[in-house]
Amino acid sequence: MSKLSTTFLGHTFANPLMNASGVYCMDATDLGALHTSDSGSYITKSCTLEARAGNPEPRYRATPLGSINSMGLPNKGYGYYLDLARAHDYSHKPLFMSVAGLSLADNLVMMRTIRDANLPAIVELNLSCPNVPGKPQIAYDFAAMDAMLAAVTKEYTRPIGVKMPPYFDIAHFDEAAAILNRYPTVAFITCINSIGNALVIDTESESVVIKPKDGFGGIGGDYVLPTALANVNAFYRRCPEKRVIGCGGVKTGEHVFQHLLAGASLVQVGTALQEEGPGIFARLNAELIALLDRKGYKNIDEVRGRLKTL
Repeated sequence: MSKLSTTFLGHTFANPLMNASGVYCMDATDLGALHTSDSGSYITKSCTLEARAGNPEPRYRATPLGSINSMGLPNKGYGYYLDLARAHDYSHKPLFMSVAGLSLADNLVMMRTIRDANLPAIVELNLSCPNVPGKPQIAYDFAAMDAMLAAVTKEYTRPIGVKMPPYFDIAHFDEAAAILNRYPTVAFITCINSIGNALVIDTESESVVIKPKDGFGGIGGDYVLPTALANVNAFYRRCPEKRVIGCGGVKTGEHVFQHLLAGASLVQVGTALQEEGPGIFARLNAELIALLDRKGYKNIDEVRGRLKTL
């Protein structure tokens, strides 16, 4: 039987699966369900300096091809997640902390405090939240992203990751990768966050389906799998010294396999986890093992980045 275990930034993972930040990770109950699930690791909700209620309801809707959401970074505040990280059983599975300050100053305060706590938690800096009204995505402003990373990596010298939005132009892949490659302590790239500012319309009610931003929100699920795979592969090719975490459109073991082929080391699950619950990880692991066995792979490291071109 194929082995799903892998190593990542010096940590051992039983398998490559984890939740996408924002799904099943708001509080201790959610995170406890992930802790006892068959995920290989998990990540906290993207946190801000102070607690946030987020955008008004309804702000999430499942659709036939995925989901649309405009959550607006609801979270308990970074202190809450830092306390959970202090109490976490790291011998059971690794923990990621997601940080998404509303300003550079907020990010620096949080990163300094996390640094001084000296925990084995792995930090992911979210540069790509598309659903906070009036706040643009940092990773779409290359000068701002460069300045953010310069300041953060100066204060926090341990390895970190960045959560990226989808890019759609080869020139943008090139420019974003060039910036990331300037910072050796940016050790991994998570891509992608949801495709921002889509619009889902209900024909019968002739209405949008979520309330914030006049119905505009980020889409995930089936809609985004090809875009996610393209971004994973683009950064895998352009950032050879960094690892990539794949996120987007995963709901079967075959989708996990495709992310691995494209270059992902770990794979996050978002919309499908929201709809199916933490039991999804047992199913995905079983489907992935069956596929690896059928293809003759002994472990997932043999798969990573082996995507063929024509």
